[in-house]
Amino acid sequence: MGMFSRIGRLVRGFFGLFVSGLEEKNPEALMDAAKQDFRNKMALYNQALARMAGIAERLKSQIKQKTGRAQELEKRILANHRAGNLELAGSLARELQELRDDLQHDTSELADTEEAYQNNMRQAKIAQKEFEEKVRKLESQLSQVRVKEAQAEAAGALSNVAFKVGDMGDTMKTVEDVLNKRYEQSAGKARVARDMVDTGALAEKETERKALEQNALAEFLASQGIAATAGNEALPVAAPNKDLGPAQTEGQKTIGG
Repeated sequence: MGMFSRIGRLVRGFFGLFVSGLEEKNPEALMDAAKQDFRNKMALYNQALARMAGIAERLKSQIKQKTGRAQELEKRILANHRAGNLELAGSLARELQELRDDLQHDTSELADTEEAYQNNMRQAKIAQKEFEEKVRKLESQLSQVRVKEAQAEAAGALSNVAFKVGDMGDTMKTVEDVLNKRYEQSAGKARVARDMVDTGALAEKETERKALEQNALAEFLASQGIAATAGNEALPVAAPNKDLGPAQTEGQKTIGG
C-alpha cells in the first residue's frame, strides 16, 4: 500500500510540474480559463439574484391582493354593523384581523428580501468591477512581458550573428556596379533626348505664340472701344459713330481721324 501511495504522489508531482510548465508558457490560456470561470460563477450568482427578485415580486403581488381584500372586509363590516348583523360583522372583523397580521408579515418579508437583493446586487457589481480591473492590469503586464521577451530574443539573435559590414563587400560592390550602370544608361538617354530638341525652333514658336496672343488682345480691345498702349495699359476711347453726318462736331472729327 505504501508503494502505491508513493507512486501516486510521484505521478501527481510530475503532473503538477507539467501543468506548471504549460501555465508558464501559455499565460493567455490561463487568463481565458479564469475569465470563463468567473463568467460561470457570475451566471450562477445572477440566477440566485433572479430567484430572490422573483420572491420579492411575488410578495408584492400578495400584499396588493391582501390589501384589496382588507379594504373590502372593512366595507362589509361597517355595512353589517349598521344593519344590525353583529355576528357576521364580528366574524368579518376576526378575518380582517388575521389578514392584517398576514399583511404585516408579508410586508416585513418583502423589506428583508429587497434589502438582501440590493446588497447582493451591489456585491455582484463590485466583484465584476474588481475582476475587470484585475484583467486589465494582467493584460497590461502581459503586454510588457511580451515586449521584454521580444527585446531579449532580438538581442540574442544579434549576439549569435556577429558580422561586419566589410564581410558583405562583394555583394555591396555588385549592387554599386549595377546602380552605376543603370545611372549611366539613363543619363545617356536623357542627353540624347535633350540634344534632339531644336531650342531655336522652340524660341520662335514661343515668340509667335506671344505675338498672336497680343494681336488677339488688341482686336478684342478695339471691339470694345479700348485703345491698347505700348505698355499693355488699356485706355477707354469713344466708340466710332457710323451714323455721323455733316453736322458732326470738331471734337468728333479729331477722334475719328
